Amino acid sequence: MVRDGFYYGVSLLLVAVIVWVGTRWVSLTAVPVLLAAFFMWFFRDPKREIPTGPGVIVSPGDGKVEEAEWIETTAGSRFRVSIFLSVFNVHVNRVPMSGKVTLMEYREGQFLNAMNAESAVLNEQTLVVIDDGIHSVSFKQIAGLLARRIVCNLDAGDVVERGQRMGMIKFGSRVDVLMPAEVELRVKVGDVVQGGSSVLGVLPGYGEAARASDGRS
Repeated sequence: MVRDGFYYGVSLLLVAVIVWVGTRWVSLTAVPVLLAAFFMWFFRDPKREIPTGPGVIVSPGDGKVEEAEWIETTAGSRFRVSIFLSVFNVHVNRVPMSGKVTLMEYREGQFLNAMNAESAVLNEQTLVVIDDGIHSVSFKQIAGLLARRIVCNLDAGDVVERGQRMGMIKFGSRVDVLMPAEVELRVKVGDVVQGGSSVLGVLPGYGEAARASDGRS
């Protein structure tokens, strides 16, 4: 559990004690107790088994793949995978691949529903670009209708490892991953993925080696 869950949980349990001492009403006391349980569950941070295959790109978050498509950017063609995180998903975010952070940019914006395609452009978000010396992969943490705080613990110049914890988005959100257009995709729309352990794709040139490492022919 991340520390936010501890802070919320303990604070609400203290409120429950005060309510119980002051009123002795079980139903009224149950409200902060249930809220404490919810926050401690929401801020859970389970361990994940990180894939070790060469060139593997993992999901930065838990959720459902809502989009998987080629797009044109100022840097050229990219393949974008969009993952929607509901309030019931784990919200700790992880680094999709090993390399060096070449850009970490925070952008203010709106709080449209994260299911809305325009949220990728208009909503509050962070943009992180990672370069491994051959390829670069970028990903966004995008705020949603309920998500009002994005936490990103990375800075430009940081050297990161695949699957490493890097922040979170609170209360429902979206993460977009932009990979090279020639990526070997490993997911499709409708798939449910886990941050740090689900493989989204394999970088160009690493496909056969990655398949051999995970036992795929």
